[in-house]
Amino acid sequence: MSFNKVILLVTAFLSVTLSQAHPAGFNFGWGGYHGGRTRGMSFGLSPQFYQFSCPQANDIVMSVLEKAIAKDIRIAASLLRLHFHDCFVQGCDASILLDDSATIVSEKNGGPNKNSVRGYDVIDEIKSKLEQACPRTVSCADIVALAARGSTVLSGGPNWELPLGRRDSKTASLRGSNKNIPPPNATIEGLLTFFKRQGLDEVDLVALSGAHTIGVARCATFKQRLYNQNGNNQPDENLEKTFYFGLKTMCPKSGGDNIISPLDFGSPRMFDNTYYKLLLRGKGLLNSDEVLLTGNVKETHELVKKYAQDESLFFEQFALSMIKLGNLRPLTGFNGEVRKNCRRVN
Repeated sequence: MSFNKVILLVTAFLSVTLSQAHPAGFNFGWGGYHGGRTRGMSFGLSPQFYQFSCPQANDIVMSVLEKAIAKDIRIAASLLRLHFHDCFVQGCDASILLDDSATIVSEKNGGPNKNSVRGYDVIDEIKSKLEQACPRTVSCADIVALAARGSTVLSGGPNWELPLGRRDSKTASLRGSNKNIPPPNATIEGLLTFFKRQGLDEVDLVALSGAHTIGVARCATFKQRLYNQNGNNQPDENLEKTFYFGLKTMCPKSGGDNIISPLDFGSPRMFDNTYYKLLLRGKGLLNSDEVLLTGNVKETHELVKKYAQDESLFFEQFALSMIKLGNLRPLTGFNGEVRKNCRRVN
């Protein structure tokens, strides 16, 4: 057999292999959508990634989400948070979904996640239905990203064209989950450090914090503001008085750590710009919310005011920042895998 024939056979084999692994097209995105920087080589993500291999993927995701949110309104915020906590550790690779095993130390046991992050069962249900419709095709990492977008839309928020084609990690990082996710008592300097470590800037910080327009927080995450903000047994002076007394009534100094309060008590079920309006009135729940306005960073202060005045501007930037978040170090190409079960590697 001649050398040229060997080359042709190898090329044909690789072409078939790649098309089977990625029927939607093996998208080498040099110069493609949003760059798609990944570990190793540079591949692109594409909103059309499942156009041919699983065109009904988003419809399946939305169908499950509609039922889940109707049953538990909090699940929309939980799925948004799940995406955030996944991407901030080792990129948007569904590592947060992996359970403990002989080879995995789960991120679910990390301080920011344990007894806090929710929505795993909804992801399981979406994955199960997608496996029935399109076996071994849609990754868990893409499911998490689709669920975050769908939860935003179903709560009244913006839609966006979501780049797809992420693959799932074969590893998790408990250390990363403890190190890279900003805590609720973070200062503005701390928040900016956490975000800039991920390649996100001041605009992304303020816009993505707007996800707190839906969801709740546990008393333990804001108790410090009520009783001992600066180590002097005094409340945070930035808290509006009636808001402070209301929180103090439901969140005692000792005990009650798991009592929950809306992050946006004005319209807790609607994705809107009320969150920013409340910040301007001294009614932000978490310290990490409040410092966007009262921290010594002029740009975040101005952005809070702009988003409070103009909901469409907030929606536009939230969508852009969510795309940027979802593009953090995705695994594509030959990296990672498409898990059959999101809780364990294949």
